[in-house]
Amino acid sequence: MAASSGGSSGGRFNVFGRSRRAPTGQPGEWYYCLKHHKVEEGPECPAKNRLGPYESREEAARAIEIARDRDESWRRDPRWNDRGRDDES
Repeated sequence: MAASSGGSSGGRFNVFGRSRRAPTGQPGEWYYCLKHHKVEEGPECPAKNRLGPYESREEAARAIEIARDRDESWRRDPRWNDRGRDDES
């Protein structure tokens, strides 16, 4: 069965049927792109590939360090630590 090329999708869908979305963000918002390993201002890459927004280029450049510190903080927070709860039964 041949694929139909009828209908108008306006170029919004690729061959896999996923919608193509423009990156979101504003000039003056800083992000760290996980795909390209670089700081970006505004909407350069899709949100799924970015950390941020950050208030400055310098803060975005530290995105991995900031995420690591937050993760460690959450790991030590007793409100988020489930270790030992199953052992108390």
